[in-house]
Amino acid sequence: MLRIAVPNKGSLSGPAGEMLHEAGYQQRRESKELRIVDPANEVEFFYLRPRDIAIYVASGQLDIGITGRDLLIDSGAEAEEILPLGFARSTFHYATKPGGIGGLADLAGKTVATSYEGIVAAHLRDNGIDASVVHLDGAVETAIQLGVAQVIADVVETGTSLRNAGLEVVGEPIMKSEAVVIRRTGTAGAAAETVEPKVQQFLRRLQGVLVARTYVMMDYDCRVEQLEKAVALTPGLESPTVSPLHNEGWVAVRAMVPSKEAQRIMDDLYDIGARAILTTAIHACRL
Repeated sequence: MLRIAVPNKGSLSGPAGEMLHEAGYQQRRESKELRIVDPANEVEFFYLRPRDIAIYVASGQLDIGITGRDLLIDSGAEAEEILPLGFARSTFHYATKPGGIGGLADLAGKTVATSYEGIVAAHLRDNGIDASVVHLDGAVETAIQLGVAQVIADVVETGTSLRNAGLEVVGEPIMKSEAVVIRRTGTAGAAAETVEPKVQQFLRRLQGVLVARTYVMMDYDCRVEQLEKAVALTPGLESPTVSPLHNEGWVAVRAMVPSKEAQRIMDDLYDIGARAILTTAIHACRL
């Protein structure tokens, strides 16, 4: 049975549960449940603190897990990313008072407060910057005001929290993070024969969800003489399906198109004479 770690709370928990549900896996009904078994899919889910998941996976007690790339790197655990999941995206930056620091080199000799000591220490070391790192569990924006540090390193989304604290971003991003599937480093080829097929099936299901969320199915009718232009607009993943209609000179076309571009594509198809243009959601797929 495949043993999978899932975030039990925070920004990763809800979206992870939704994706697993869309992939056909049973999920917990109450937040207090720490373990459930999905016998139909031969999977056992363990709901753990997101920050601990990389440690459990690296220990070999769990086969794979879902956590943040930031938490994986910060943990220093012997685990590796095998599939990005596209949600819980975040960007890490240094920040300080306006005019205090001009760039990364100016961090030398300073104290940096952060909740992600592993990431920051590695970033400073990799860039040859000799600075001190202070670990705080949260609300790092106040560290400068209280004199604990001259610089902070934290997640920056809209920048509102930083501005409210009278701070500004310094330099380029430290890293960009998102939810990822992880496994113990070096186990891909050494996994037991009974586990590896289930891991690959799990990854295919999640990849199917990602594709289904990204694309829609588009159907339309167009005249034969406009088919090449239409196909150029809707090439599909390999090529569109084209079928003759009862009315001579017309064909029906079906293709997957990016959902974000669907409205523009519909307009362009209409302009070249396509009609009966429809889009439908894709609930699951295998490519």
